[in-house]
Amino acid sequence: MHYVSTRGHSGRKQFCEILLEGLAQDGGLYVPESYPRVDDATLKAWRNLPYASLAFEILSLYVSDIPPADLKAICDKTYTSEVFGSPDIAPLRRLEPGLYLQGLSNGPTLAFKDMAMQLLGNLLEYELARRHEDLNVLGATSGDTGSAAEYAMRGKKGVRVFMLSPRGRMSAFQQAQMFSLQDDNIHNIAIDGVFDDCQDIVKRVSGDLEFKRRYNIGAVNSINWARLVAQVIYYFSGYLQASETAPEGVSFAVPSGNFGNICAGHVARMMGLPISRLVLATNENDVLDEFFRTGVYRVRSRADTRETSSPSMDISKASNLERFVFDLLGRDARRTKALFDDQLTERGLFDLSGDPDFAKAAARFGLRSGKSTHADRLAAIRDIWERYNTTIDPHTADGVTVARMHMSPEVPMIVLETAQPIKFAATIKEALGREPDRPRRFEGIEELPRRVKVLPADARAVKSYIAEIMQGTTSRKPAFGS
Repeated sequence: MHYVSTRGHSGRKQFCEILLEGLAQDGGLYVPESYPRVDDATLKAWRNLPYASLAFEILSLYVSDIPPADLKAICDKTYTSEVFGSPDIAPLRRLEPGLYLQGLSNGPTLAFKDMAMQLLGNLLEYELARRHEDLNVLGATSGDTGSAAEYAMRGKKGVRVFMLSPRGRMSAFQQAQMFSLQDDNIHNIAIDGVFDDCQDIVKRVSGDLEFKRRYNIGAVNSINWARLVAQVIYYFSGYLQASETAPEGVSFAVPSGNFGNICAGHVARMMGLPISRLVLATNENDVLDEFFRTGVYRVRSRADTRETSSPSMDISKASNLERFVFDLLGRDARRTKALFDDQLTERGLFDLSGDPDFAKAAARFGLRSGKSTHADRLAAIRDIWERYNTTIDPHTADGVTVARMHMSPEVPMIVLETAQPIKFAATIKEALGREPDRPRRFEGIEELPRRVKVLPADARAVKSYIAEIMQGTTSRKPAFGS
């Protein structure tokens, strides 16, 4: 298995090369040359596998440069009861006829990002040790990616994390999870701006190839293919758990701001998983819903990016959309580059409304979309609590709201859980009149000392800070050569 850039100029690379590199040198995103296909017989054989074994089977289709025994050991180390609370790593629960909730937030930071980030941390540690190299991971978070990455990387040999977040835009719990970490290899940077500013800085720093090589910069966001392919696993798990009652397939409703989570569903569908509909749920920052309804992808300004009660989706530039559009355009790298590197940069939008490929997209890829408001979130949280004695977080509530717009009686709809409710206690209290239960290990987290650097929304300031931290550190050889 080899990987190519969506913009066509980075050559063919193997998995471990792109694991360390993250963003392609031409500014594109890495994708496999072709998607491996899984047939019905294989799905049947996988039905009763433990999650770690299922992860190994799927990753084996994408990873050719890690010995199978080592890859299996990494999967077995990652997906354990000790890490995720029970042997049922991603359990499926029926809420009502045709509507299911897949639990993905039982990991160390109580968010679905742990499902991939724990694996990514172990993969990075393995490959860096094998090469005797160091890596400085640069990432951006709107809430949950940051803590999931930091908890996965803390104490890992050869890895430092520089995590950018929008100052004051995360919940109090999310901020406390990140900023209270005191590990020497974890560096939090609060940017005066919105998430899109943080994401733009990551891309600008990664696009400075001289700086990237000098300071060994890698990626941990879902622009890193390894992170995304790890998310593909729980789509297969959800289907396999529901498949006895849904032999013809299932649908998934996915809260999504950066198009990473639902892009993993797109990959699973391209592999042959029987997914009828992939339903994308946004909040009031509805750039993705607008695109799938109209064909116009229009980036919002900082001023037009709204601060909502599902803050992890307060995003108006969806990085992973490029991977989907690459497939939508028949894997035409030239056209993809023209849209994302030329038109989007110059005009802040591109328009596919008249493109015949886009007109066929819904039928060809099963994509549907919808948006949810604050009032919708509160209503969904109350409804799920009153009818099913289950508390859901605001992002999952967005998913439930939009799922109900697109349900069909003959196909089960699986809503992917985003996080545990305690991460958004203020909204839960507004909906239910009480705060959600808090795991004992997080008691008093908001009162812990904090370690965070505040910087302006300027890539130069971030590069200067990284260079300052790196002065005087003892490193092994760099991951990208000298």
